Amino acid sequence: MRILILAPQPFFVPRGTPIAVRALMKVLAAQGHQIDAICFAEGGDPDIPGVRLSRVPALPGLRAVPPGFSLKKATCDAIMLPMAAWRLWRGDFDLVIAVEEAAFLALALKPLFGVPYIYDVDSSIPEQLSDKFSLPGWLTGLLSRAEARGARGAIGAITCCRALEVLIKGYAPGLPVQTLEDVTLISGATTPPGDCSFAEPVIMYIGNLESYQGVDLLIRGFARSEGLARLVIIGGTPSHIDDLRTLAVELGVADRVSFLGPRPVERIGDYLSQADIVVSPRTQGRNTPMKVYSYLDSGRPLLATRLPTHTQVLDDDIALLVDPTPEDMARGITTLLSDSARRNKLAEQARRRVAAEFSPEAFKRKLTLFMENIIATRLEKRDLAPHQTHAAK
Repeated sequence: MRILILAPQPFFVPRGTPIAVRALMKVLAAQGHQIDAICFAEGGDPDIPGVRLSRVPALPGLRAVPPGFSLKKATCDAIMLPMAAWRLWRGDFDLVIAVEEAAFLALALKPLFGVPYIYDVDSSIPEQLSDKFSLPGWLTGLLSRAEARGARGAIGAITCCRALEVLIKGYAPGLPVQTLEDVTLISGATTPPGDCSFAEPVIMYIGNLESYQGVDLLIRGFARSEGLARLVIIGGTPSHIDDLRTLAVELGVADRVSFLGPRPVERIGDYLSQADIVVSPRTQGRNTPMKVYSYLDSGRPLLATRLPTHTQVLDDDIALLVDPTPEDMARGITTLLSDSARRNKLAEQARRRVAAEFSPEAFKRKLTLFMENIIATRLEKRDLAPHQTHAAK
């Protein structure tokens, strides 16, 4: 098939959704599909054979687009709409894969060009905006109805976790939905990094430092924990790091908290090899953090909050789950620091789970079966078999 992917993010940059989009492109291109993609101006060349990339113009003020909603992102989305229309007019596309809010663009363009779309859902837009801005109930409801309309207009959907699969099936009963969990980003042998060597046991967090990640909760729990340890935090913008460093000073643990800033995603295994405990303290959201899959593959025990964002993937066999309070976070840290047998058992069981369910091979298998057995069949039923799109028009 010839597929147009609408990816309303900087691409490629080493963070959640762009990493997932890159994995999707690699599998589809390797299967022989012709891929065109439109993304934001910022980002490096993903260098995927068979993928032709177009970018939203790098207009003033449209750089450094952050995760989640922003005026910058909304502006880039608006510019992407006529670009997508032009490509559909010029090209003989069989299918659109619309990532996140790009589903609304694909929905608007479908009556004009007759090209069906898959809704690629990495988060719930109403939930994300409500968590960030504390929206009134009526506005959240309006956004939910819009999200439901995007789902009902699709030929199928891809989600990154079971909670989002349930959400989309609730919006559109009967719609084929395939959950493609993220996979471990650790590959090959590790090389210990020179900037992450400490004498005391290391508790490590890797990821962005947005408020929903709960890193402030982690620092408060660390300040209450027992035992000598160092908290290493990797990732984040300078402003987020400054805020959390101030919190560490206020709690009297600044000398035991190290902020390393962003590091290349390709070296995630190198840094995780220096940890004794890995932590996902997220307090909001429905989707499972991408970092969790690399954590599980790291050979280190995982401490995480007992919330649906985690429990749809994690259980007590592969992680120590705690309530999202500083006191229970402290209890979890103290327990793992003092119990080597439990650390080793959790880490070993986690690695076995990754190999069985969250490997790149599992991702490829699930996506291939969905595209070949479900989407291709539905296209044929709509008289939109590959390379017949313009004839149908």
